[in-house]
Amino acid sequence: MTTGLSSFIYKRRRGWTKCSHSPFKPFIHGSGHCNHRQYPWSHGLPGSSPSAFRSLPFTKDDLKGFGVLRDRGEEPPLEPRLQKVGFHAASGSDVCARDANRNLLPGSASNPATATLLGVSQKCRPAQVRSALDWLWVVSSSGSTTAVSVGRKMEDLGLWEATRIGDRTGVPGNGSSPSAQELATWWHQQVDFHSAFLYYLAQTVPDIYFDEIDPESEKLEEAAQMMILTPLEWYLFKEDPVISLEKLKQSGAFQLCGKVFKSGETTYSCRDCAIDPTCVLCMNCFQNSVHKNHRYKMHTSTGGGFCDCGDTEAWKTGPFCTNHEPRTVRSNENPGCPLSEEVIGQAKKIFPSVIKYMVDMTVWEEEKDLPAQLQLREKTERYYCVLFNDEHHSYDHVIYSLQKALKCELTEAQLHTTAIDKEGRRAVKLGSCVHCQEAKESIKFHSENVSQHPLHVEVLHADVMAHQKFALRLGTWLNKLMSYSSDFRQIFCQACLLEDVPDDPCHISRLMLWDAKLYKGARKILHELIFSSFFMEIEYKKLFAMEFVKFYKPLQKDYISDDHDRSLSVTALSVQMFTVPTLARHLIEEQNVISVITETLLEVLPEYLDKNNKFNFQGYSQDKLGRVYAVICDLKYVLISKPAVWSEKLKIQFLEGFRSFLKILACMQGMEEIKRQVGQHIEVEPDWEAAIAIQMQLKNILLMFQEWCASDEELLLVAYKDCYEAVMKCTLSNISCEKSVTYLYGHTLECRPYKVSVDPVSIHLPLSRTLAGLHVRISKIGAFSRLQEFVPSEDFQVELLVEYPLRCLVLVAQVGADMWRRNGLSLISQVFYYQDVKCREEMYDKDIIMLQIGASLMDSNNFLLLILQRYELIDAFRKLVPTKDQDLIKQYNALIEEMLQLIIYIVGERYVPGVGKVNKEEVIMREIIHLLCIEPMPHSIIAKSLPENENNETGLEKVINKVAIFKKPGVSGHGVYELKEECMKEFNMFFYHYSKTQHSKAEHMQKKRKKQENKDEALPPPPPPEFCPAFSNVANILNCDIMIYVLTTILRRAVELDSHLWTEAMVQMVFHLLALGLLEEKQRLQRAPEEEVTFDFYYKASRLASSSGNAQNIQTLLEKLKGVPQLEAQKDMIIWILQMFDTVKRLREKSSLSVATVLGSELTKSDESTQDKEKAERKRKAEAARLHRQKIMAQMSALQRNFIETHKLLYENTLDIQGKQNSIVEEESVPMTIDYSRIALGPKRGPSLSEKEMLTCILCQEEQEVKLENAAMVLSACVQKSSALTQQRGKPLELSGETPDPLFMDPNLTCGTHTGSCGHVMHAVCWQKYFEAIQINSRQRLHVEFFDLENGEYLCPLCKSLCNTVIPIVPLQIQKINSENAEAVAQLLSLPRWIETVMARISGYNVKNAKGEKPKVSVLVNQGMGDTTLEFHSILNFGIQPSVKFSSSIKEMLVLFATTIYRVVLKVPPDETDPRIPAMTWGTCAFTIQSIDNLLEDEGKPLFGALQNRQHSGLKALVQFAVAQRITSPPSLIQKHLIRLLSVLLPNLKSEDTPCLLSVDLFHVLVGAVSSFPSLYWDDAVALQPSSVSSSYNHLYLFHLITMAHIFQILLTIETDSLPSQLEEDSEEARSASSLYSEISQYMGGYISCDVPGWYLWDCVKTGITPYLRCAALFFHYLLKVPPPEELLSVCEEGQFNALCTYLSLPTNPFLLFQEYQDTISPLLQRWCSDPALHSLLKGKNTMVRYPRKRNKLIELPEDYSYLLNQASQFRCPRSSDDERKHPVLCLFCGTMLCSQNICCQEIVNGEEVGACIFHAIHCGAGVCMFLKIRECKVVLIEGRARGCLFPAPYLDEYGETDPGLKRGNPLHLSRERYQKLHLLWQQHRIIEEIARSQETNQILFGFNWQLL
Repeated sequence: MTTGLSSFIYKRRRGWTKCSHSPFKPFIHGSGHCNHRQYPWSHGLPGSSPSAFRSLPFTKDDLKGFGVLRDRGEEPPLEPRLQKVGFHAASGSDVCARDANRNLLPGSASNPATATLLGVSQKCRPAQVRSALDWLWVVSSSGSTTAVSVGRKMEDLGLWEATRIGDRTGVPGNGSSPSAQELATWWHQQVDFHSAFLYYLAQTVPDIYFDEIDPESEKLEEAAQMMILTPLEWYLFKEDPVISLEKLKQSGAFQLCGKVFKSGETTYSCRDCAIDPTCVLCMNCFQNSVHKNHRYKMHTSTGGGFCDCGDTEAWKTGPFCTNHEPRTVRSNENPGCPLSEEVIGQAKKIFPSVIKYMVDMTVWEEEKDLPAQLQLREKTERYYCVLFNDEHHSYDHVIYSLQKALKCELTEAQLHTTAIDKEGRRAVKLGSCVHCQEAKESIKFHSENVSQHPLHVEVLHADVMAHQKFALRLGTWLNKLMSYSSDFRQIFCQACLLEDVPDDPCHISRLMLWDAKLYKGARKILHELIFSSFFMEIEYKKLFAMEFVKFYKPLQKDYISDDHDRSLSVTALSVQMFTVPTLARHLIEEQNVISVITETLLEVLPEYLDKNNKFNFQGYSQDKLGRVYAVICDLKYVLISKPAVWSEKLKIQFLEGFRSFLKILACMQGMEEIKRQVGQHIEVEPDWEAAIAIQMQLKNILLMFQEWCASDEELLLVAYKDCYEAVMKCTLSNISCEKSVTYLYGHTLECRPYKVSVDPVSIHLPLSRTLAGLHVRISKIGAFSRLQEFVPSEDFQVELLVEYPLRCLVLVAQVGADMWRRNGLSLISQVFYYQDVKCREEMYDKDIIMLQIGASLMDSNNFLLLILQRYELIDAFRKLVPTKDQDLIKQYNALIEEMLQLIIYIVGERYVPGVGKVNKEEVIMREIIHLLCIEPMPHSIIAKSLPENENNETGLEKVINKVAIFKKPGVSGHGVYELKEECMKEFNMFFYHYSKTQHSKAEHMQKKRKKQENKDEALPPPPPPEFCPAFSNVANILNCDIMIYVLTTILRRAVELDSHLWTEAMVQMVFHLLALGLLEEKQRLQRAPEEEVTFDFYYKASRLASSSGNAQNIQTLLEKLKGVPQLEAQKDMIIWILQMFDTVKRLREKSSLSVATVLGSELTKSDESTQDKEKAERKRKAEAARLHRQKIMAQMSALQRNFIETHKLLYENTLDIQGKQNSIVEEESVPMTIDYSRIALGPKRGPSLSEKEMLTCILCQEEQEVKLENAAMVLSACVQKSSALTQQRGKPLELSGETPDPLFMDPNLTCGTHTGSCGHVMHAVCWQKYFEAIQINSRQRLHVEFFDLENGEYLCPLCKSLCNTVIPIVPLQIQKINSENAEAVAQLLSLPRWIETVMARISGYNVKNAKGEKPKVSVLVNQGMGDTTLEFHSILNFGIQPSVKFSSSIKEMLVLFATTIYRVVLKVPPDETDPRIPAMTWGTCAFTIQSIDNLLEDEGKPLFGALQNRQHSGLKALVQFAVAQRITSPPSLIQKHLIRLLSVLLPNLKSEDTPCLLSVDLFHVLVGAVSSFPSLYWDDAVALQPSSVSSSYNHLYLFHLITMAHIFQILLTIETDSLPSQLEEDSEEARSASSLYSEISQYMGGYISCDVPGWYLWDCVKTGITPYLRCAALFFHYLLKVPPPEELLSVCEEGQFNALCTYLSLPTNPFLLFQEYQDTISPLLQRWCSDPALHSLLKGKNTMVRYPRKRNKLIELPEDYSYLLNQASQFRCPRSSDDERKHPVLCLFCGTMLCSQNICCQEIVNGEEVGACIFHAIHCGAGVCMFLKIRECKVVLIEGRARGCLFPAPYLDEYGETDPGLKRGNPLHLSRERYQKLHLLWQQHRIIEEIARSQETNQILFGFNWQLL
């Protein structure tokens, strides 16, 4: 072997050991200790028996201990033939050395030299060697050393093998392993670095990247860094690279940012300062720049671009952020740390070699062999079957193909597919060439089954793949170096521009040309390298651009045939070069880039050229054309910045490029001609989208070419000449030479015969329209007089120029007249886009301009005759016998209308700079005025309706405030602009950009406005601006003979009435033309003396027609038209025109200004007298109409009131209806004059409100009274789990399939069950029929319903709310309390007595149920609870009555609703017998009340009187259901639940499963206890229930007892760590609180603090207990129907507490309860305080719930949306190691950011895959959640696993609009009102309802897969 340093790295399956100080890492230093780490490795030895090895870490001392390592001088020589050294050890044998052929080496076994050589003692056991030996150096006689790795013995073969690492001839180190520094030194000593470098790579690279099936990327990258890249860095810097790189880093920030954007990153563009929209900033640069306070736009990057911070050509001002601003260096400061000459020299050595290797391997085509210089190893039979990414196959297709072909598991196939999608390729099989080839064919076969294209698969040798992978690793390494120094970048660029062979492409060009063949990962790395090198250096960016343009055609052709996204193609870099103004100019001058691009366009579209050399895109490939658009965009980039100064060379090259571009336009001129279909409808719709799409792409390019030409007069005229010649060439080649003669009204026209309705016609005329644009610009700069120098007037054939645009406009007119219906929708679509804002600037508008050019240059009569001829209307205006064919008449009328409208546009549309004397701002203002005349509009709609320039700007913001007033939005909707009053006069009814719908709407709105202002309804045109001199003759067509004849003919037909060839719309247009003619003459008379004005419209209109026989002039006809009934609506306009005739007449007759003024005032008076009569008549009619409307409205109102009275429950607020009779009496409407007590509990309980409840079924409309014995009536309802009140936000809910104990609610209210209702009533029978009908209908429908019928879901028949059950309406049983009986019971039944009675009853039941067995509930006697000898029946002594009997229908509905709750909570099938059902029904009642109370508090509404009807009805039904449900369950079960509830309060009843007092919510206990307490009255013999008096005491004592327990809870959980320092007055309540707290503290024995001020305790108790009291008040109100105090009907914080106490029979000082019941409560307190579970809870105070509980709100969002985008940009998926941007979503409940819609974060729930959002929703919101999709600015509402909808985000721009998808990109700010609306949607539990409404509205067959969100 040569003396070079070779590397045969030791290979093994399980791991390898490396040394942190060595470049090789597996090597060991000869002295000192090394820290070793193991790295997994997975493969076998090539060329040898399979074996499994593992290296073990060791140190020098370990080796010496085993006699392995000796001093160098003691080591004997090593034979040169040694290639592999093996150790073989049989059991108990000596260690032997063998050569590669397994022969014993001299000295082995019988030869002691081997043992000496190896340094292994003769009797060393294999186990001993394995424990100590990993790598060792073998030293040859020449002084070189060889590193030998020793593997672990194979258990089955007893074989160890070691592979020679390399000899180190000439490498210093005294027997130690070579460090990176030593290797760098050795490289330095070599004459040819390139050969030595390649030789070293040939030995090391295949072993580093040995396993591509399951690579551990991080560890392999680290190995490559340590073994190759670190030595390279040492060789580069000749010192520690860490130190050198840090010096370079500290030398100063580079002025260019250059951050390359990943897909999904947010970019910012400044609308004020950016040269063009492609100039963008990254997040960090934007936040630190001046542009943050400018008008900026936010957008989401598609990937591939880079930040332009620091590029002075990209910004008008503020090119630098604070991070990249150039630093001024003082003379005494270190200016930085530039590269030394030595480092530059080393870089010039290294970079060419690295680049050549990288390029050679990147473009290497051989699959099985390496380049000759890298073939230094024995070739192995290791091949990979490599699968590549494409855009034809989906994830599922690839996974399917891999599973079938490789017989692999789903997980493995998914892993491969994810890696392929990310990197672009992946080795999916390792084996021999034959096996891999078989796998390749199998994959291709299976992939063809699911797609037309087979997957791209290759078989690569392992060494080829390893070197290709390392070549890219070198690219990443170079990329890192580029960021440190400009010198590095320049050297790199120089090396990349070198050519291996003269005239061959340079290295960088080879990479570009190979780009389309590279896979995704390789492209990304190489593109980033170009960004970090060439694009950071201006000079080399220019050289790179020249290389790019040099190979532009093949690059674009490769891209078009490729299938990867544009962002992954090197062609996407064009935007970085072509948009730089100076660079674009240079490329035009030096390489004529415009011609290159246009020629490329023609070369990539040859298959679309027909025999006439015109494009025809029938059967086009959408994907290919989409890629062709990228070439068109490049043309836009080159032209985006107009030159301020023209060099002669630039002019020449630009004109050459322009002529080349005209060739493309010539291929489009007249393309895709169509003929009118007659008779049969067209069979196949032609493809039209491609041609229109290209027109859209070319729109701004055409405008930019025109603007470039217009920037230099000479250039403009030459371009005009070239364009004119191109137009004439196309026109003359297709036009007939024949001519026909047309006669009308004494005028003759010779023209070529042509009919649009018969002959072919095309809508595509870009050449003609470009010429029109250039003509206007010549007019604008005043160079029209020079036009003859370039296009002589005798050669200027204006008739031919006009011909094709006129044909196009006639086509549009005929389509509007329904003459082309049989041509299908394709033509209608083309016409739509022809006039749409996206295309009209370079289509429709230019055709109008071309006709204006014709009108200005042709004889007016001839021009109008040509129009009449092409519209085929000559016969319609000749005196022929009128036809009776109604279709033909209708067609003629439509065409006449269209023609008149066209003439109006030709004469009146002057708002084009160059046509009229206007500027761009005036044009935009006029557009906005006419849009706002239709209706007030939001900013976005206005912007969409205005054409954008090349910078995507409309100019809207500059002028909008001049013409409109902004109205801010409310909680919903958006802000709108309303037109200012003074701008109304600018309204032109025949505005040429109006569609027919817009025209009608605008006319209606303006007439309505005038009517409201009591003005005449005439809508005359506003005075038009003056024509430019080049277009001044256009107005002459108004007073030419043919025009007057046409106008007179139409008016005469309207007067005669018997003619059918006229319509009101036609007459209206005639009036408009008359008005335009009179205004034109008036303006001219006002601008110049009368004798100079040759425009004589007044004269011709009033006198000319009278000269011919019995003809009448226009004025006479107008007078007659005033009496035509069909034209009543036009009467005001006729009067206005007649007045204008008089005005112009007087101006003509009087030349004196003063006389004209006097006459003008007289005219005004005469006008006023005429108008007075007209106004009086209009006023009379208006008054009559008003009275009629009033009468109709009164009748409708009466009918409406009657309907509301009949169907009250269909409405939310029946209380607001006036004149109610026999209506339901609500508690809030009870008159205050009634004198009764408003106390709900105890013997003084006030009377319940009696009511006769009559309800109407929404299905059958029948009315029924709610009674016990009647059939059940039900409310639509929705039961759902909820975490809206949880006190553990951000902590996942532990949602198991079983709820352990539904009887007790956790005080955190972690997850409750909410029941809501829409309040709509049905008969139970009607509802059942309705639900059955839905089920039947669902089975017959094709698409899947979004609601789950199997789980009982349906939509409310009336309001379409999502429901999943019904609540039975249970009638309230009114029970009056006899005051005498109540007083008698009061003497006997105190709280102690009541407790004793209850305990006795429970004890009796317990004994009775036990039947001799040990009772399950132990009743402890004589423990401070009084006498237990009371009889079992003593509870009955205080009043009983028979139990209520319900109808079977009501019982059935009770069971149905209860089982629904059970099913929703547990997500299991219904089970009526489950013992947990009663507890769950009480729980949903309690939780719903708590939710409503929380909502009322949140909205600042009073406790009573503020509920919506749906909430009121639902809560009333729910409470009555909760207390009635017990009748459907066994009494013993209800008793058992009651005993467990009471056991929390009465320790004597406590059992093992009784929770601690601090771990339950006591309001749930109260609801459960009150609902279940009547079960104690149950007896075997008879069904009993407590009487009114007994119930009142039961309710009172239960409430008092639970209230005292709650006060105890509050006192124990008070925050005592940081007490307030202020002093408060000592009150009675404070003293009572201190006394009670001291007593509790004494019982607790130090678990709580003793020194707490009384006032603080009282304040905490008062605020803490208020929510509980509010909920109790709601519960007892809806249970007993006792009206609340007045104070609770309004928001009054001060009186609320006292009112609650009064209503609930509590003392206002609640501590008095403890004093009143001292004897009873003290033992209870002691028992509560002695609970060990309570002590353990108090130790962990941080986890305790404190009262009052916090009200949940949605998370705080930043005011500025860019902060959220910044947060999203920093987000990294916790389960993905790549730096690809994900789809971050923010949970609005807890603030967690998630990775959405990615396979990396999917979870398995109940055997199904769900996305991260769905999984999070299950654990955060009990299945319901709100997320903000940050990069799309949308809110997502989620419910369950399969339902969701989008909702507007609460961020608005300055115009009060949301921006979904950030499409507009305006700065967004948080709207508190919108966010509050979202919050209420959550707290009202209406998220499910909103989702249902959205999905019902937007029904689609295949919806979004919400499950994987």
